[in-house]
Amino acid sequence: MLWLKKRSGPEPIRERDVIVPADLPMVPDAALFQTHLSSLERLTETEGGIEPLLQALGAKQRRFTEVLAAEAMDGLGIEDLEGLLEQVFTARRRLYPLLEALGGVRVAAAVNGLLFGEGQVGDRIRLFAEAMPVAAGEDREARRLAAKQRRAATDFAAELLHFRDPVKYPLMTRWVWDRSTMTGALREFLRGADHLREIPFDMSPELYEGARKWLAERIAGRGIYRDVPFWIDLVLAQAYVGYLRSVAEGNLGGDFGRGVSPLEQLRKLLGVDQPVAGRSRVKRAV
Repeated sequence: MLWLKKRSGPEPIRERDVIVPADLPMVPDAALFQTHLSSLERLTETEGGIEPLLQALGAKQRRFTEVLAAEAMDGLGIEDLEGLLEQVFTARRRLYPLLEALGGVRVAAAVNGLLFGEGQVGDRIRLFAEAMPVAAGEDREARRLAAKQRRAATDFAAELLHFRDPVKYPLMTRWVWDRSTMTGALREFLRGADHLREIPFDMSPELYEGARKWLAERIAGRGIYRDVPFWIDLVLAQAYVGYLRSVAEGNLGGDFGRGVSPLEQLRKLLGVDQPVAGRSRVKRAV
């Protein structure tokens, strides 16, 4: 758990939610961290600096905290989750039909289990994704779609946890690290990673927290002590956007890549881009 500021609110700390940071099997490179941080600062210098992004992430957190408050669980509906899904870029084009098919009562139960269930954090994320009614099918295309839907559900669960309580939970989305493809922002902090076919990172909460602890130490070394969880999100997003632009612009879809500036891509990835007035970005049909 990343204790970087005094916590507010009465919610008790449960032992199963205390994520002990793992010792990273490969140590990130401090010079690469500095490169990504400097790139982030240059990217935002003509747009008011980092502060508008921090404010946008803070606003996203407040929305998630309000909708996902313990006392709000009894009345949680699919419409509430659609509003949150709007701000999860890697899930908003795939997940809504599954939530709708699952139905309001079971969706609320799945979210309640994710946030307040008895299991460990990693198990609760897995159970949330497995609760989605994904139809695997028999042909290759159907299996690919099912895998994408499972990944979207996992990412949505990870963002629900993180943005409800960014101090307690690291951001555990697959764009931060995906073991199955050996890609993600964390790879961009490893010296010589371009030449490695295998990186010994798993996808446990402890690994994500170990990486976050390392990043927090680097950020503290710059004299930054406010909004550190969001600074970490921004540096990770900057690293991943840089990777995407270097290999295949638009790798996350047409609305992410072609003709979009790096800063707008960063906003999209973090779910703080501005929607078109009156139009939802949540895809309602498969």
